[in-house]
Amino acid sequence: MSDLADLFPGFETHWVDTDEGRFFVRAKGDGPPLLLLHGYPQTHVEWHKIAPALSERFRVFVMDLRGYGWSSAPPSAKGEEYAKRKMARDAVAVMGKLGAIRFNLAGHDRGARVAYRLALDAPERLLKVAALDIVPTAARWAAMDAKEAIGAYHWTFLAQPEPLPETLIGSNAVFYLDHTLASWTADKSLKAFDPCALAHYRAAFNEPTRIHAACEDYRAGASLDRADDEADRAAGRRITAPLLVLWGGRGLGGGAASTLDIWRQWATDVEGGELKGGHFLPEEAPQETLAALADFFSER
Repeated sequence: MSDLADLFPGFETHWVDTDEGRFFVRAKGDGPPLLLLHGYPQTHVEWHKIAPALSERFRVFVMDLRGYGWSSAPPSAKGEEYAKRKMARDAVAVMGKLGAIRFNLAGHDRGARVAYRLALDAPERLLKVAALDIVPTAARWAAMDAKEAIGAYHWTFLAQPEPLPETLIGSNAVFYLDHTLASWTADKSLKAFDPCALAHYRAAFNEPTRIHAACEDYRAGASLDRADDEADRAAGRRITAPLLVLWGGRGLGGGAASTLDIWRQWATDVEGGELKGGHFLPEEAPQETLAALADFFSER
């Protein structure tokens, strides 16, 4: 993918080796450290519209999750290598290697699931955390009625045993990617995505090990991640770091209850609100998303 456009001019490039694999990270700026984690079916590139502006106020790190983009994609069987607990440890290890022991963290979609898992498992490592267009995994599954199952069919499809989803997606991966991206936007098109960003997503996704990794990500969501959430709820554990919750007015949703009401069952200090657009807030509503994140993560 070396012929793809550089959408982060002026950012440093880091290949960070950990005990679990090698991770690709871009970094720029001074100030409090802020890690940005992407979602499915994207890569770190999803932050290209707002990361440069954030780097004027923060030391911004933009990382490819395991299995995505240019980071390692370890083989897995039943989601065990893609549990959010393990992916959260990746983030801690990578940031430690880059000199940030405590940091701010913003995640979108799957990256937000990594973010809130890290907030539950290692609260001492976080300053503040933001979750974009999700509710907790256990809450999402609990709300999975007939309407939700149709609208969020990928939750059950991608979690099917190997090799069913891998084979079906692999037969025309670019079509599947483009359809998924478009269908989760407010206007059901690819207009929100820069053509250069689309080229990154297509190149990264159109590869068997990455397709498998994404399916394993969702298999973990249907089993290990859900179980970890339910164990925390049963034990009364809650997110204690200040939490910002943002969602698109025409995003993927999270069930009948309001998004903030759901998160207030999981965290002690929650704020946030609805932004325009659909699911892909950093690309559909970049200015609103930028303003909300910059305000929240700034020292008050």
